[in-house]
Amino acid sequence: MCQPIRVSAEPAASSVCVLGLGLIGGSLLRAAVAAGRSAWGWNRSGGAVDEARADGFDADTDLQAVLTRANDTGAIVVVAVPEPALDTVLTQVAAHAPDCTLTDVVSVKGSVLDAVRRHGLADRFVGGHPMAGTAHSGWPAGDADLFRGAVWVVAAEDDTDPDRWTQVARLALDCGSVVVPAGAAEHDSAVARISHLPHLLAEALAVTAAAGGDLALALAAGSYRDGTRVAGTAPALVRAMCEANAPALTVALDEAIALLTDARRALATAGSTEALVDAGHAARQRHDTLERWDVTGVEIGAPGWAGALRDAGRRGGAFRAL
Repeated sequence: MCQPIRVSAEPAASSVCVLGLGLIGGSLLRAAVAAGRSAWGWNRSGGAVDEARADGFDADTDLQAVLTRANDTGAIVVVAVPEPALDTVLTQVAAHAPDCTLTDVVSVKGSVLDAVRRHGLADRFVGGHPMAGTAHSGWPAGDADLFRGAVWVVAAEDDTDPDRWTQVARLALDCGSVVVPAGAAEHDSAVARISHLPHLLAEALAVTAAAGGDLALALAAGSYRDGTRVAGTAPALVRAMCEANAPALTVALDEAIALLTDARRALATAGSTEALVDAGHAARQRHDTLERWDVTGVEIGAPGWAGALRDAGRRGGAFRAL
């Protein structure tokens, strides 16, 4: 019989410094405060900072100041900026918050891990990705409940520090999420299929529908609305996450194109869509019946702990508490 998970006795950092106050960063700042943590944020744009302050949150445009405060208080630093801004922000983190546990909420993990290593921050970094969002962006779109019940990937690499992993996992749990451990490469392959590919398919569906003219758009109802919802996301954000995951997304695109090509051929030659429709229905049913189970029997920090967590994550294991 498996024993309960054992974690380090080291206390988790309670303070949180969020860098970037868009939809995800702004929601995280709200959620951390709602969970009783001391939290403050930074944003390059003064407009978002003014909006956050007007709503009663602690925010600033002075990156050095917020990072110095984080270092002085032992806060978790959360990078919530778009991929193109990553290097600039990490340079400042390395200079002004060298002792802090560092995590992120960027939708691609491999390129972020590479950037963190370039800046000499790998020993304190734990990658993160909350699988939550909307088609809206900016501080006003944020919601303290955005992560409630959502999956939050907390990366477990072979060189991840177990105490820092525990700190980041507890932050995700405090925000109401379910923690799923994974490695950077397998995370990127998975999100290419369930996040980045759907964005491109939504764009293609929107363009195809618009090519049918105003009548097609006037007739559009539930299927069109659901299938194109994420096409309402700001194009710069979609490009940033898709292009940062180009290798994995290319593979997923090739597979989707092959399926559609085969479906077109079958429809043109045999008048049938059976193969794709049946396979798609079965795949969706598999998703709907997937059971997530609680990870037990792993001692965080014991030899092989990170590999054991990755194995649990790929088999549907998750944490609801630590």
